[in-house]
Amino acid sequence: MAKNLLIVESPAKAKTIEKFLGKDFEVRSCYGHIRDLEKDDMGIDLANGFKPRYTVPEDKQKVVKELKQLAKKAEEVWLASDEDREGESISWHLAEELGLDPITTKRIVFHEITKPAIEKAVKNPRTINLDLVNAQQARRVLDRLVGFELSPVLWRKIGMKGGLSAGRVQSVAVKLIVDREREINHFLPESSFKIEAFFKAKDIAGKLVTFKAEANQKIGNPGDAEAFLKKCFGANYTVVDVTVKPTKRTPPPPFTTSTLQQEASRKLGYSVSKTMLIAQKLYEAGFITYMRTDSVNLSETALADIKNEISKQYGDKYVQYRKHKNKNESAQEAHEAIRPTYMHTHSVDDADARRLYELIWKRTIACQMADAAFEKTTAKIAISTQSEFLWASGEVMKFDGFLKVYLEGKDDEDEDENEGLLPPLAANQQVEFTEMKASEKFTRPAARYTEASLVKKLEELGIGRPSTYAPTITTIIKRNYVEKRDKDGTKRDSKIFTLSPQNTISKTIVAENTGAEKSKLFPTDLGNVVTDFLSQHFKRIMDFSFTAKMEEEFDDIASGKLIWNNVIETFYQPFHQNIEHTLETAERAKGERELGIEDATGKKVIARMGRYGPMVQIGDTADEEKPRFAKLKANQSIETISLAEAMELFKLPRNLGKFEGEDITVNIGRFGPYAAHAKQFYSLNKEMDPYVVQLEEIAPMIEEKRKAKEERSIKIFEKEKIQILKGPYGPYIKQGLRNYKLTKEQQEKAADLTIEEVKAIIEEGKANPPKKAPKKAARKKA
Repeated sequence: MAKNLLIVESPAKAKTIEKFLGKDFEVRSCYGHIRDLEKDDMGIDLANGFKPRYTVPEDKQKVVKELKQLAKKAEEVWLASDEDREGESISWHLAEELGLDPITTKRIVFHEITKPAIEKAVKNPRTINLDLVNAQQARRVLDRLVGFELSPVLWRKIGMKGGLSAGRVQSVAVKLIVDREREINHFLPESSFKIEAFFKAKDIAGKLVTFKAEANQKIGNPGDAEAFLKKCFGANYTVVDVTVKPTKRTPPPPFTTSTLQQEASRKLGYSVSKTMLIAQKLYEAGFITYMRTDSVNLSETALADIKNEISKQYGDKYVQYRKHKNKNESAQEAHEAIRPTYMHTHSVDDADARRLYELIWKRTIACQMADAAFEKTTAKIAISTQSEFLWASGEVMKFDGFLKVYLEGKDDEDEDENEGLLPPLAANQQVEFTEMKASEKFTRPAARYTEASLVKKLEELGIGRPSTYAPTITTIIKRNYVEKRDKDGTKRDSKIFTLSPQNTISKTIVAENTGAEKSKLFPTDLGNVVTDFLSQHFKRIMDFSFTAKMEEEFDDIASGKLIWNNVIETFYQPFHQNIEHTLETAERAKGERELGIEDATGKKVIARMGRYGPMVQIGDTADEEKPRFAKLKANQSIETISLAEAMELFKLPRNLGKFEGEDITVNIGRFGPYAAHAKQFYSLNKEMDPYVVQLEEIAPMIEEKRKAKEERSIKIFEKEKIQILKGPYGPYIKQGLRNYKLTKEQQEKAADLTIEEVKAIIEEGKANPPKKAPKKAARKKA
């Protein structure tokens, strides 16, 4: 047995560190958090200063038992979990559970998993920082209080099959997406006309080239746009002024957690959770520094390494020393920025990891490279027949600097900073006119959030910290408050007036596709209803500045300025009173919107949330005749559906005609679209729309599904409606919607089982349902 036991969170991290330490150290993993709050009674003693009650989950008991045995045998136990608050909390829980003294137990931290960093950390141990532990504990307790008290309010006042839940940071994130969607839905585009003229002039080789000039002002309507072109009939175009100015572009700072998530989303198409998963692997393998940081600081050693690599790869003229300063004054735990541990490592083997690693490498190199230098030329061109001017501009790169390696991505897909080259132009030079266009352009609403732009917004508002962005987005999508999807564009006509050198104006109508979206975040109807309810009854929870203030208070706890349970006390008392008041007085939220009246019956048509999701209802429950209901399509919303679209939904069920002498009808049920034929039900294929699908498509589908069922079927008890079917893991019993496992022995004689034996197996299965597999423990970052 080694003298020293060193405990980290993950096996990958343990494996890497073990290579650097000698035989005196045994490195083991605790697989993330080993304790969590008890489920009963919130796991918090409200009457005793919000003291948490922790328990070791069932799936961690074996790990803890093994660590306890190893700790007893070791002369000294070292705790080496990550250096942030979450990591500090893991170390404290380990100390508590293993019977170690938090005041004397050696705690080591490091920004990178390299031999020098690990050896330096071992030489300079510290003890557990209880202020950091308390900051994490405060966040965990506050989020448990909010979740456990607020969720039952949603169950009672909104209600949905499967239950609802609310979270402090997640609810605010959903509100941002809901607010943006409503802003888009209420936006009315305005059109204007952009004037662009095209000219010819000789370049430095004497060859005629075309360049573009634009009017500074946009024109508001088609009549004025056409009138502007008419004023240019017979005009001469003369350059009246040319200015040349040097400009430069400066490289962005090295990556923080949020900027890495944003750039990986823009350039690689990675979700924030995928980015963090890959970054964690790169860190644990020793390739990059710690990946949860809001600091842009780089160590002097790293700066020297970067400078040497730039000089070697590109030459000394590309080196420019920079000391980046954090915008966030409370940059958590003064980490370094995310960077490669060794700059001479340009890539890694794994494909996904390679793309992210190379992005980090390029950004790190670029941040210490020289500015890119440009020369910008602007020419002012007079129109002889009117007082307006046209402006042409072009840009020439004089020195590429950091752009040799890296160009930062943009959130606005249409943003274009690249300007074309201009031919040499001089004052009083007349240029040859080719054509002039007045093109109709439309204003656009603010863009829907991507994962990257939502992270950027949360950071700007001071909501959340590096560790919380990814789990926040994952949670709101998982809870069905938000969905990440594409959206098809719609056709729109735009007008273009074109003036020719012969003084004729032509008018063309161009169809353009507008509003297409890719991988954007859309609120669901459920997200809208929950947001409205929380905004009405829990204004503080939904207030951006209040949520940001809580983050600042967590920072103050971490720095020892505030006592954690005092912060919780200040929050909890008014919050709990608000919960009780809302339960007593708030009306049930339906997310209801009146669409109009059905012509045939004169009954009211409304869109609202139902037990299984958004739906349209015709009539009222108080009416003598029962209301009729129809489920909304996947791409429809309570907030935007029209009366005509709603009435289309009631065309179901549709009778498609006869097949094998029996009618086929299609409808939408609780589990999605289906076809009914001869008292049998068949789920429609994914690409089939029940509103337009035809008999010719459904009949072959039924035959195909029958054949597949026959191939799977071992035995059918028609009277009892019980089947024995083939499954991927062997034969099993199916009754209604429930499946029942067979033992290995029963599977071998499945075809010979009697109805009595099958019923006994079903009764046994009902009496002893299988236990759900415990979830793998993960570091809780929300």
